Amino acid sequence: MSAFTPTLFVVSGPSGAGKGTLVAQVRAQRPDLGLTVSATTRQPREGEVDGVNYHFMTRERFDELVRQGAFLEWAHVFDNCYGTLVTEVEKNLAAGHSLILEIDVQGALQVKEKFPEAVLIFIKPPSPEVLRERLVGRGTDAPESVALRLATAERELALADRYDAVIVNDDLTEAVQELLRTLAEHERK
Repeated sequence: MSAFTPTLFVVSGPSGAGKGTLVAQVRAQRPDLGLTVSATTRQPREGEVDGVNYHFMTRERFDELVRQGAFLEWAHVFDNCYGTLVTEVEKNLAAGHSLILEIDVQGALQVKEKFPEAVLIFIKPPSPEVLRERLVGRGTDAPESVALRLATAERELALADRYDAVIVNDDLTEAVQELLRTLAEHERK
């Protein structure tokens, strides 16, 4: 059996594909995985906590950090900015912990450019119809926002072939097991 290698994993896919749910369930079974808290300029949703769900900040502060080169990746998504701080990633890997980032497709491709050894995992919904049902069912977005997210999802799905692994989130239990297998497989390389 090969030795364990701390690995940077990036999980992404369209809004509503179930990335957050999958990552949360995998982390419950793999508490050793590091997870950074992303920075964002969007307003907190009900129940979200600064420093836990996101580092909520002003656009001015975010832009300042971009100028300083503080982000491993950052993107402008749906009228807001999101980013991952380099220091958080380096700290986890140096401590011998694999790290799992849950970020959008733009950010994932940026990470691969800066960290070619990163393993990109695309979470795909079973169908466009299921994706629409999930987005509408969340009840967190206006109809215009759902339409924008669906149009963006179509473009993001076309990029799935640039990922190291693709997992279809049709059955949550099976998708969690497939994600766990994928992580273990790459940590042994």
